[in-house]
Amino acid sequence: MVHDTAQSERIIEALAEGEAVQGRSLWQDARRRFFQNRAATGALICLGLVVLFTIVGPVFAQWSNEEIDWARMGDIATEGRPSIETGHYFGLDELGRDLYARTIQATRTSLIVGVIGAFVAVIIGTLYGAISGFVGGWVDNLMMRTVDILISIPYMFIIILLMVMFERSFFMLFVGIGVVSWLDMSRIVRGQTLSLKNREFVEAAKAAGVGWFKIILRHIVPNLLGIVVVYATLLVPLMILVESFISFLGLGVQEPNTSLGALISEGAGTVIYGTLWQLGYPLFFFLATIISLFFVGDGLRDALDPKDR
Repeated sequence: MVHDTAQSERIIEALAEGEAVQGRSLWQDARRRFFQNRAATGALICLGLVVLFTIVGPVFAQWSNEEIDWARMGDIATEGRPSIETGHYFGLDELGRDLYARTIQATRTSLIVGVIGAFVAVIIGTLYGAISGFVGGWVDNLMMRTVDILISIPYMFIIILLMVMFERSFFMLFVGIGVVSWLDMSRIVRGQTLSLKNREFVEAAKAAGVGWFKIILRHIVPNLLGIVVVYATLLVPLMILVESFISFLGLGVQEPNTSLGALISEGAGTVIYGTLWQLGYPLFFFLATIISLFFVGDGLRDALDPKDR
């Protein structure tokens, strides 16, 4: 607040002296507010380190994610402990595989599922909600009642049903998550579109003979970028949570692939034997990713819409 007051005083003085004042765009102002948020900045750094781990980590791996260390298969609780000398930095899992390499693969898988799932949900939800709100009338009623019906069905039941009925693969995982993840986004975008479609720039585009779909793409959607970016950031951890829960139940990513949910499930089943590292390392990266994404999304919300602070 003190910074903003001092800046306002400088602008008034410059205007009084006839000096030119250089303004900032919305995104420049949002970036400044975001990096002033210490929690969001710290979360962004933490998230960057997690992503860097998945990129640079394989360079330091001495074992592949599928390779079994037969020499240490006797007693995993004793011989499978983390060790720099043996090259098993995170120890071994119950099958004698290097947990460090598998954690890298699992973190990468969860991030890919989260980012791609959120991207698909945002694209479908934004277009669906914008069309519904802009066209209006019976089309809007039909599209929104369809959304209401789909939301009333437990989404986890739909995903589990699809994974059980069809082949359990990455593709079906994306389909199952994508079927329901765009619904909330469409309702948010539809409400924002209703407040934008009668604005002057939209009326001018209609008077110029621009088609309704082109108006949505060129005028409505660009004005929704702020809320779309915020919701997309908050949607990524939700996608990771859903995927992790499905994998925890054994219905998600299948061997030889793995995800953080699958590793946590395996670690939870063997922790009673004293292999705490099998649960600790995947759980650490899972929590670090989820919490960082939530803080980054919260920081973006405050930066793009300071009235909500």
